[in-house]
Amino acid sequence: MTPAAGRAARRAGTRRAPLLLAAGLCLLSGLDAALILLGLPAPVTSDRLPKVHGVLMVLGFVGTLVALERAVALGGRWPYLAPACLGAGGLLLLSPLDLAVPRLLLVAGCAALNALYVRFWHRQPSAALLAQAAGAVSALGAALLWLGGLDVPRLLPWLVAFLVLTIAGERLELARVGALAPSAEQTFLGCVGTVVIGVVTSLMWPATGTLLLGAALLALVAWLVVHDVARRLLRSTGLPRFTAACLLAGYAWLGLAGTLWLLVGPVADGTRYDAVVHAVFLGFVMSMIMAHAPVILPAVLRRPLPYHPALAVAAWLLHLSLTLRVVIGDLRDVRGAWQLGGALNIAAVLLFVLTAATASVTATRRASSATRTPARPRPADTGAATVSDHPRNPR
Repeated sequence: MTPAAGRAARRAGTRRAPLLLAAGLCLLSGLDAALILLGLPAPVTSDRLPKVHGVLMVLGFVGTLVALERAVALGGRWPYLAPACLGAGGLLLLSPLDLAVPRLLLVAGCAALNALYVRFWHRQPSAALLAQAAGAVSALGAALLWLGGLDVPRLLPWLVAFLVLTIAGERLELARVGALAPSAEQTFLGCVGTVVIGVVTSLMWPATGTLLLGAALLALVAWLVVHDVARRLLRSTGLPRFTAACLLAGYAWLGLAGTLWLLVGPVADGTRYDAVVHAVFLGFVMSMIMAHAPVILPAVLRRPLPYHPALAVAAWLLHLSLTLRVVIGDLRDVRGAWQLGGALNIAAVLLFVLTAATASVTATRRASSATRTPARPRPADTGAATVSDHPRNPR
């Protein structure tokens, strides 16, 4: 890349930064709401925050990230309408405005996200894209149902389908690199179709729909474990191993959520509801964000994010604390474990964000310094090699 192209790329990343900032503010507000729901001291207390916590995290935070990544991939200006509406809608959930305003913005953002997938489909249709589009439709359905007055527990299957199908579609794209058999894609689409049927059915017949959805999630997890490249990368080192470990851990948590829905049925409150929600959105979704951040964020912001062992520390803390929260706190109804695990969940997410930001800033400064430093003049050709010319001592 030429210096001029590099500067243009960095300027484009800077223009996208406000959208990423909006997603980050939604995340911080969601973590604050989590402290309130855990019954712990929180920096900001508000009666509204706990009520909008779920939608704020799924559509305001993760939805903005998904839409931003899709907008960058598509190119042009109008695609950024999707992350702009989702980010603005998430932020307005924190304001004293009537909830109808942010709800409408979230609907508009989800509708724009669907329009992005229509454009992608015209470019190159695929099974992976179909799964992601089904996730976007689920997000729009959730936003519309919330606008119509349904409470978040009734929307949970729709919100789960949005992120699960989006991520599964992205993993299929990578699995196809390894010459995936046509029958495997057909099986994948069968799992996706069953998830969609389960989501729609859960709205009319909650018991039947939840049973179907739980079985579909387990089938999808089995497909991902068998066909994803993560298993083959687990014995590598550095970033590939970190990514593989996050992926496999996330699949385990999604499998637990599917099992709970399959065995317990629909849950709208209490410890089982908390277990399902956080197994999916913390154990699965947050683990996927950690796995993909070193690749996705540089593509969006045009800033490097090198792997650092502290990222793995944050991931370990997330999964160990989530085990404490869900397995002991929720499933065995131990309140102290539930609260401590929840507090450590928040600490793990913040540690990951701070580590990623620090690593990115440090790498950017080093790259800028290297660019500004003029190359040292090479000595006259006397036939003798300098230290920097030696192949074992690259400059």
